[in-house]
Amino acid sequence: MSGKTKDRASKDADGGKAPPGPKGPAAESREDRLKAALKANMARRKAQAKARAAREAGPGDAPE
Repeated sequence: MSGKTKDRASKDADGGKAPPGPKGPAAESREDRLKAALKANMARRKAQAKARAAREAGPGDAPE
């Protein structure tokens, strides 16, 4: 096996990710930012789906 193939195989085995290390304040703040971004994205997608469903239902089908 060549050196390139071996490096690629070892990289694929762990998904190309760095080994987990101790979490510092930077990692925690990154996680907090990612969590907030995910929450905002999910809220936006939910609002889009709700608007799409209301639009497809039509104005006469709206619940009273």
